Amino acid sequence: MRDSEAWSVGALVHALADALWARFGVVRVQGEIGSFTRASSGHCYFSLRDENSQLRCVMFRQRASLVDFELRDGVRVEIRAEVGVYEPRGDLQLIVESVRRFGQGALMEQFLRLKARLREQGLFDAARKRALPAVPRAAGIITSPQAAALHDVLATLRRRSPQLRVIIYPASVQGAAAPAELVRALRLAQARAEVDVLLLVRGGGSLEDLWAFNDEALAHALVQGSIPVISGVGHETDFTIADFAADLRAATPTAAAESCAPPRQQLLAQLQQAARTLRHGMQLRLGREQQRLDRLQLRLPPPARVLAAAALHLRDLQARRRQGLHAALQQRAQRQQLWQARLLATPRQELQRRAAALDALAQRLRLGVAQAQALRRHGVDALQARLQALDPTATLRRGYCLAWHSDGSLLDDAGALRAGQELVLATARSAAQLHLGEVRPATHPLATMLGTRRGDSS
Repeated sequence: MRDSEAWSVGALVHALADALWARFGVVRVQGEIGSFTRASSGHCYFSLRDENSQLRCVMFRQRASLVDFELRDGVRVEIRAEVGVYEPRGDLQLIVESVRRFGQGALMEQFLRLKARLREQGLFDAARKRALPAVPRAAGIITSPQAAALHDVLATLRRRSPQLRVIIYPASVQGAAAPAELVRALRLAQARAEVDVLLLVRGGGSLEDLWAFNDEALAHALVQGSIPVISGVGHETDFTIADFAADLRAATPTAAAESCAPPRQQLLAQLQQAARTLRHGMQLRLGREQQRLDRLQLRLPPPARVLAAAALHLRDLQARRRQGLHAALQQRAQRQQLWQARLLATPRQELQRRAAALDALAQRLRLGVAQAQALRRHGVDALQARLQALDPTATLRRGYCLAWHSDGSLLDDAGALRAGQELVLATARSAAQLHLGEVRPATHPLATMLGTRRGDSS
């Protein structure tokens, strides 16, 4: 464009935006967040400043949702952004793509990689987490004895739940030796099993100060054992691997103490309510039983009637006893007389009696034998008659004869005979072997009759 030509405002702003993009593109900028606001749309607007200057920044909702810490005034960050111009006002601005805490880039990347790996292993699954006891009897605290967080936790427990027994498992919470000590204290508490819930606590600090709680071995130790663990590390905006692996994450150590057990006043109120419910239930039960007793009392007969019935029953028993005793005495007297008569009988009389009994038995035996012989003889005669009726020689004696083929089969059809066949003919007195010469149909009246019957049967 020549010097004599004038720019329109929009064209100049647009040209400046293009020039800035061509010159800078995507840049990394470090500074402190100021004038931070989050719109209802989810977009974030703030300024990034240092001791000399400041730049307007915008971070759209999709990018802002990926930030894993709280954006607020005063937080030093490093952003990755495009350099651009807000054309409606002609303001220079940075369009932020990502943001991380200033000076913690390498640690944060290491933290995020470990977090992703442990999530894939299932250490953070909600289904794995153990339920906290409703009313624990004892709580264990894993922290440094010199930590301010221990004082806050103990003060909170004394104020809210003085009935809770507290056991401290000391361990360093910062430094190179801290992760191993935390793991050792945690495993000791799980092995001793003398508490119902464990509190892993530490006060706030930088990412480096809290790094002991981002240890992989500590994360695995937190998911092992049967005692649930509450993590209360740092401030509300601080997150560690221990927070994700624990069964419950509390924003602060004080919040962890408040979460481990219900307050004493609440328990007392529940006990009072239970006592009122129990008293009311007992009163209702006593009332029902008294009514039941009254109904039973109305059903009872008068005492005089009960005594009269009992006396009548007693007299009846006495009478039955006297009758039974009299009957027993009579039966014994009869048996005595019988034995006495037997003892007084002479041996001759006894022999006569037994001889008469023996004669009766002998007569019965002879009669039985005769009847059995008659039945057997009748059976034999019947079998003999059946045998004679089935005897083939008897049939031959009546004038019949039998014929066999040479192979031994019985001749049952004369129409099948042929010349040259050999036959054996038997009568009641003898048998002869025949050689057939000529075979022709018979004209005897008996043969005609047999043929007629054969035709009828066929």
